[in-house]
Amino acid sequence: MLAFLLLLIGIASRFIIHIPNFTPIVALALFSGAYLPKRTAVLFPLALMIISDLFIGLHETILFTWGSVVVISILGFWLRHNRNPINILSTSLFSAVFFFLVTNFGTWLMSNLYPRTLSGLQECFILAVPFFRATLSSTIVYSFAIFGLYELVAVRIKETKLTNVLLD
Repeated sequence: MLAFLLLLIGIASRFIIHIPNFTPIVALALFSGAYLPKRTAVLFPLALMIISDLFIGLHETILFTWGSVVVISILGFWLRHNRNPINILSTSLFSAVFFFLVTNFGTWLMSNLYPRTLSGLQECFILAVPFFRATLSSTIVYSFAIFGLYELVAVRIKETKLTNVLLD
């Protein structure tokens, strides 16, 4: 149930008006790896991207965006047994940087926006920095909000009938 609710929130976040790249996508991928069964953890962020991209529009960097989100969910597997605020912060930072590097490399490689030279790659990354600020800050904010909210709810409903409904 919780996974389905998070999926809906993630999909909705790509449609509502927001600061460019300020979405919970990376944080949800990390969270899914930390809390959901392994198969679901990988499929969850992939489904989120596929469903929302079908409406927003498909693009030439799908392999890079979808792939990086799946890798981030796999990174979340490490958090399963290493969950604490410092590790959540560090994996959030790493995930945002990883997403930035992979998706912008994909933009440089697959689009005709930049020459396929070292200076073209450099230009691609430099022009993407303003978007990275939003990705980085949203990943940190949403990671702490999502992980924190989940833990708060888990503590509050522990040993109630809602545990099986919400947390399984």
